[in-house]
Amino acid sequence: MPDALSGANRFARDLFAELPARYDRLAELLSFGQNGQWRAAMTGRVCGEVPADGVILDVASGTAGVALQLAARSRARVVGVDLTEPMLRQGQRRVVAAGQRDRITLVAGRAEQLPFPDASFDALTFTYLLRYVRDPQATLAELARVLKPGGIMASLEFCVPTGPLWHPAWWAYTRMVLPAGGLLLGGREWFRVGRFLGPNISGHYRSYPVAWTVAAWEKAGLTDVGTRIMSLGGGLVMWGTRQGGTAGRGASQ
Repeated sequence: MPDALSGANRFARDLFAELPARYDRLAELLSFGQNGQWRAAMTGRVCGEVPADGVILDVASGTAGVALQLAARSRARVVGVDLTEPMLRQGQRRVVAAGQRDRITLVAGRAEQLPFPDASFDALTFTYLLRYVRDPQATLAELARVLKPGGIMASLEFCVPTGPLWHPAWWAYTRMVLPAGGLLLGGREWFRVGRFLGPNISGHYRSYPVAWTVAAWEKAGLTDVGTRIMSLGGGLVMWGTRQGGTAGRGASQ
């Protein structure tokens, strides 16, 4: 793997190394089925914009759930990159089982130092990534580097609901229900993740609120940056167009 891992990289790798076997099923259960809807909203932002002979890069691909959805919704080839090799091995098994080995390639790598030349991809997606890198702005610049001018980038991340009802409900769920549910359904490893997620999401948005993230995308070279808050504030889908080509679908919804 290129370069030495940062502390944030090592933490993310170790956190997810024990999860692959039941990752996708438990992610859906513990998100009340919202994870799949969020993924569909993100992939919908890029699939209609990619030519049939195009290539999509999926960063933080994990067990290839997004990569498989991209392949199902487009005719493009897909390259998935992830830091955690046990997740990639599970992803490769899923790719083979789906009969998509000729269209989806999975490789180990870091989002902060992608092993690809400039302007290599027609579109790019990344999921639950920026909370696990040391420098989100530099990481966004690296993602933009490998995207062709005019290409679409889209992302999915957790968010923090606002308001007197939904914020306390989200806080209670992430601090109490999520760790307990993880322990009950997935054991010690999922308890660790459940206990970590709520404080980590809150801390991330204290340092990098949504407005900062929009500005960071623009600074990295994306235009027409749009956002969509989903599931009463629990999820955030973003998208933008790499400078130098035809503008994509912007306008926040």
